[in-house]
Amino acid sequence: MSSRRRRRPEPKAVNLALQGGGAHGAFTWGVLDRLLEDERIRIEAISGTSAGAMNAVVVADGIMRDGRDGARAGLHEFWIAVSEAARGSPIQRSPVDVFMGNWSLDSSPSYLFFDILNRVASPYELNPLNINPLRDLVAAQVDFDRVRSCDRMKVFVSATNVETGRVKVFKRDDLTADAVMASACLPFMFQAVEIDGVSYWDGGYMGNPVLFPFFNACASSDVVIVQINPIERRGTPKSAREILNRVNEITFNSSLLREFRAIDFVSRMIEQGKLDPSEYKQVLVHRIIADEELKPLGASSKLNAEWAFLTHLHGIGYRSASEWLDANFDDLGRSSTVDVRRLFQD
Repeated sequence: MSSRRRRRPEPKAVNLALQGGGAHGAFTWGVLDRLLEDERIRIEAISGTSAGAMNAVVVADGIMRDGRDGARAGLHEFWIAVSEAARGSPIQRSPVDVFMGNWSLDSSPSYLFFDILNRVASPYELNPLNINPLRDLVAAQVDFDRVRSCDRMKVFVSATNVETGRVKVFKRDDLTADAVMASACLPFMFQAVEIDGVSYWDGGYMGNPVLFPFFNACASSDVVIVQINPIERRGTPKSAREILNRVNEITFNSSLLREFRAIDFVSRMIEQGKLDPSEYKQVLVHRIIADEELKPLGASSKLNAEWAFLTHLHGIGYRSASEWLDANFDDLGRSSTVDVRRLFQD
């Protein structure tokens, strides 16, 4: 054995695509916690929508503050703040659900009341002063000057232009608390966020999250999607709430499926020699998911920010990322670990 010390291999660069999903973003927190812990992985860029956007800017802030450890600590502090802010919310689990260990809010009288109210009155009528505690929380937890100065990774946050219906991608230099809140602006809950005279709604309508910024701006070909919203759900929904929830899932996944089609098309053209590989990038797609554990939770649990629930989701995310690394690390930089075509074909 050579006495010369072996040189540690360079970490593999990946681009992370973080979906939105309210409190279910704590699953993404767990995934990020595990990836940041593994020095074999280097995050070149993050694209995030809604809760994914919040996780993204927290990571950028933390990395600039104290590297990987700073990012992990920042995520922990952010989700603690989310949980503490939610203690004063009138929307809480019912005592029966607490006793049964059910994380859903479907039986909560306050949730049902506000759910019905949001269908008959707009946020402009219910909240004319446009009070948004979530924006205050994000502004307090994230130093956006530090985010904009981040030179260790790229950050992309997507929102939907209300007037044109097109996606708006806020790049690192443009990131503010308002940009993040635009990405998380569900129109039945919040007034549209106006930036430079343009109104924006949740980025999930046109990109959950967007992938295309990676293609020209990043050297890595590996895109790891941290998926919260299931693409496939067996059975036909029957109740009004189940129907609406499934419509929302389909809507928020449609843009992602369109980008999958584009990736598959370009890959086939490169393989067939119809496109020059020096001009077009072969994108390698990967997914970290936990469908079996997240699917049963239901849409209303995305508003449940109890610390016990958030740490439960964090644990699922951490384990899912560990299992994904064990199974797929060697494939990074070599091949996709997702059959992209299967995701959009019947």
